[in-house]
Amino acid sequence: MEHYETLERALGVLVCTFQRYCQKEGDQRTLSKGELKELLEKELPSLKTVEIKDGAFEELMSLLDTNKDNQIDFEEYIRFITAACTFVHDFFKDSPAVQPRV
Repeated sequence: MEHYETLERALGVLVCTFQRYCQKEGDQRTLSKGELKELLEKELPSLKTVEIKDGAFEELMSLLDTNKDNQIDFEEYIRFITAACTFVHDFFKDSPAVQPRV
């Protein structure tokens, strides 16, 4: 696989992941609180190893839900992905550019 295909595949994974979870209940174009929680638990399993303070999920939901409709739309989801990518970039910035990053 050529390296340029990796980014294209990653973009597809981000979009398909959102679509797969938002279609489980309610509005088919947004993530409910439950859908977001399931997405985070299943797609970011390393979060289970981090001690997270009480109320952290509700705080995250509130920060992501910029239009305050109690749902996470695709743009709000992408803001989360951007913040997560920035965090991972900062964490690994002095490491060799090799996969996987876990």
